[in-house]
Amino acid sequence: MSDAQTRPAAHSLVPADTTEDVRARGAGVSRQVAVLPVGSFEQHGPFLPLATDTLVACAIAREIAAVHPVHLLPPVTIACSHEHAAWPGTVSISSVTLHAVIRDIAASLRRSGVDALVLVNGHGGNYVLGNVVQESSACGERMALFPAPEDWETARERAGVETSLLTDMHAGEIETSILLHTHPELIRPGYETSDFVADDRRHLLTLGMSGYTDSGVIGRPSLGCAEKGKRLLASLADSFGAYVSLLTSADDSVADTGDARK
Repeated sequence: MSDAQTRPAAHSLVPADTTEDVRARGAGVSRQVAVLPVGSFEQHGPFLPLATDTLVACAIAREIAAVHPVHLLPPVTIACSHEHAAWPGTVSISSVTLHAVIRDIAASLRRSGVDALVLVNGHGGNYVLGNVVQESSACGERMALFPAPEDWETARERAGVETSLLTDMHAGEIETSILLHTHPELIRPGYETSDFVADDRRHLLTLGMSGYTDSGVIGRPSLGCAEKGKRLLASLADSFGAYVSLLTSADDSVADTGDARK
């Protein structure tokens, strides 16, 4: 059977756990950690689907769940994509709404006995997620945001991704590689010839993406390949171990976890 035949299809974004699966998994750990993929529904040029960020976040979360005993949640599929409003199909909610959704999910998890939550973010424009994590942590709740830029940089190096994180901003080498590995059937023709670089984006929050790109692409998707996508996900799952250790520790101190991703 080929890799394409064994890979999960797009409709498997929703976990198939029963309540007994969750109960059994929780019995084997000192503290349960839930993983919530947060994506978006926004333009990714003419060749990647609007759901790209959600698909990427879910792919990372599934890879994590295959390695670590976490409680995998269904994704948040619409988030803060206001910078992409110039393109048809993009849908956003306000940062206030996203903040409230995450807080409600975290509170519900705590009521059911899961008091640690990791937000697996697939969209760089979801800035408010960092605020949610900071505020929750300051209140003594266990929450983290993943992947950090350092996790992406480690994954980029291990996977042989040529484009820097600055240049690989949107619909570029990383996202194209992950989807070529996980959902190649969803990629349209054209990524091989859609490279566009705009490294100076200092007015992005004011102008939006349309101030920097006509196609909606900023990056080098032509360099993407399925093998890079596979290695990216494997590296991120490895990096996640440091987050599990931190969130399940007996005390609330933050240890130096820099070497845990090596």
